[in-house]
Amino acid sequence: MYTSHDIIKAILITEKSTLNEPAGKYLFLVDNTANKIQVKHAVEEIYKVKVKSVNTLVSPGKAKRVRYQLGRTPDSKKAVVTLKEGQKIELA
Repeated sequence: MYTSHDIIKAILITEKSTLNEPAGKYLFLVDNTANKIQVKHAVEEIYKVKVKSVNTLVSPGKAKRVRYQLGRTPDSKKAVVTLKEGQKIELA
């Protein structure tokens, strides 16, 4: 069984993701096998906030060359979490 910290790997702080903070949207890097319900419960448990909705996206890995071999970067899953009105996550 996964814990909340296994599901939420990191909060992604990029220029594009910080533009959505006033709207109550935060971007998280999550486990590839986690679904929206698990992400919602994990964010509520870790950050003590109420989640309105969760949208997920899977970024497929890219083919890369390492010397003479062809390699591949791993797939990653991200979740855009929208909080309810008046809720905020402190990023400091």
